[in-house]
Amino acid sequence: MSIEPNKTLGKTAWLVLTVAAIGFLFDTYELLMTPLVLGPALSELLKLPLNHPEVQTWVGRVLWMTALCGGVFGLMGGWLIDRFGRKTVMIGSIFVYSFSPVLAALSTDLNWLIFFRCTTFVGVCVEFVAAVTWLAELFPDKRQRELAIGWTQAFASVGGLLVTGVSAGIGYMVANKMLPTLPVGDPTNPAWRFTLMTGLLPAIPIALLLPFVPESAVWLERKKSGTLRRPSFFEIFAPGLRKTTIVATILSACAYAAAFGTLQVTVSQAIPGLPDMAETRAKMGPLAKFNAVIIEQMKSLDKIIPKWWRRKKR
Repeated sequence: MSIEPNKTLGKTAWLVLTVAAIGFLFDTYELLMTPLVLGPALSELLKLPLNHPEVQTWVGRVLWMTALCGGVFGLMGGWLIDRFGRKTVMIGSIFVYSFSPVLAALSTDLNWLIFFRCTTFVGVCVEFVAAVTWLAELFPDKRQRELAIGWTQAFASVGGLLVTGVSAGIGYMVANKMLPTLPVGDPTNPAWRFTLMTGLLPAIPIALLLPFVPESAVWLERKKSGTLRRPSFFEIFAPGLRKTTIVATILSACAYAAAFGTLQVTVSQAIPGLPDMAETRAKMGPLAKFNAVIIEQMKSLDKIIPKWWRRKKR
């Protein structure tokens, strides 16, 4: 089924847009969960203080490992959607990145935490490829297609705001003992586990809407007629396209590195020494008291010195 061009969108079209918007929103939600939970999670699993250099080192390792897995499987996304269908792969990838955070939240071993964070990134990257292709083929009209892809992808920004708010809310509830005790992990450090468990949220509306959204008619027709063929990867490096491919790839890489790289790293590593300030303040305590005594003595001395002497000095 395709959405007919130049007509008011019906219920099916709005369902399609809703599913795509949910997918893009939780893409960012699942990705930006990483810098919020990774430090406390690694601190607990490695049994080291949050500001320990080994924890900071592992934060960097996990960030590049998850990004690498997402990128590799994202490239495979094109093959998957041609083999199994756009809708099928999109829905499947959403379920992958919905359940992976829950399993990561239940991890008691560093390897399992890393594994399920990697599968989360895999689901996100594959879903992005499937969703964009699905929308492009469901809306054959150029204007409708641009609006559909543009507006649904705009919800990705909402995902960042949502996960920040959810994380803050969970932190408040944990501090006020409003959440139950988990059967795993350190009972004094459960916030990161509860935050990861909220990654299950996108699976609920997707499961409810799944029966009512169509598969791409373009893909179904090509598969039925036997004309479904994957173009060669090296075709984009043909003489007529090589320059455009290289320039576009570099620009896209820089854009993603600047955006997601900054968002992922800033929260966890921008001020790695901040937890040390409490210890530093304690060490500086005697000096602070000495300074306070000196200031008080200067004030007393100021009262003793005759006013005429001060005027003379000026």
